[in-house]
Amino acid sequence: MKPLKKSDTALSVWNAPSDPTIAHNGVAFPLHLQVAAEHYTEIEVELDPDTKTFWCFQQPRGAPSYTPDLLRDLSKMQRSIKSLYAHFSQREDRPIRYFVVASRPTQIFNLGGDLRLLTGLIRTQNRFGLERYARACIDVLYNNAISYGLPIVTVALVQGDALGGGFESALSCNVIVAEKSAKFGLPEILFNLFPGMGAYSLLARRLDTVRAEKMILSGRIYSAEELHAMGLVDILAEDGHGEEAVHDFLSRQGRRHGARDRDREDGVGLWGSILSWRVLQCACLLGGMARVLSAHDDRQGPMHCLPRHSVRRRRV
Repeated sequence: MKPLKKSDTALSVWNAPSDPTIAHNGVAFPLHLQVAAEHYTEIEVELDPDTKTFWCFQQPRGAPSYTPDLLRDLSKMQRSIKSLYAHFSQREDRPIRYFVVASRPTQIFNLGGDLRLLTGLIRTQNRFGLERYARACIDVLYNNAISYGLPIVTVALVQGDALGGGFESALSCNVIVAEKSAKFGLPEILFNLFPGMGAYSLLARRLDTVRAEKMILSGRIYSAEELHAMGLVDILAEDGHGEEAVHDFLSRQGRRHGARDRDREDGVGLWGSILSWRVLQCACLLGGMARVLSAHDDRQGPMHCLPRHSVRRRRV
């Protein structure tokens, strides 16, 4: 799918009428052009009017991780989606049926936490900054995990490395589509941290608690084919054909909206504990964090610089 060209004129989604077209200066604009006109710096969005699919491509200007700027754009986008539904709530035909998150460039989906930011906050003992960043991460992930509280099927298209929070982000979607060369992992344990954006809860719901804990404590990097065999990746695509696989999935769904019911309410309150002070306390164990900073800047990923010696792991 080629991205739609954005207009220089920002058409406010907050004032959208109940009609499927958006009126601006007396001219009616189709909804998909309204979405394309929204301005973001770290993501690119477009709405496919045929399948009613909202596409979000992460394209960070700096390190391919969840920086404050990327989180700010994602939060703004989520508010926009909710606002669209609020304005079109009286219509039988919903404005959005599917949400797909992907990345550009495709070699890296997302490497998770902004380690350079975390290191700076820890060294300056900025507890408030750490908590604010942690809550921003959790808020974005939680909204995705509950599909914004709307009848939307969320899809993660992973065509490259999805590590740490990037893996958790994909797990928060209803469906994961991955190309064969994609890599997944939770390497936090290798530099004395643990995944704090819900990995245990998300993995346990898809697998079981034993395998979820084993995956978290191993720090292993998994191939897409391995996770497909485990049932974590729903659709495995050949390299370069990820978007095609997503379109095939959408075509198969047709009018069936809700390919997977993931029990979005049971245990939702546990998300508050995911953000617990243990995240901030464990973050103070800098360990080998510095080893991954340069890799983040070079867009290589932490797998290239993880410590090769055995690490004593303690249950948390």
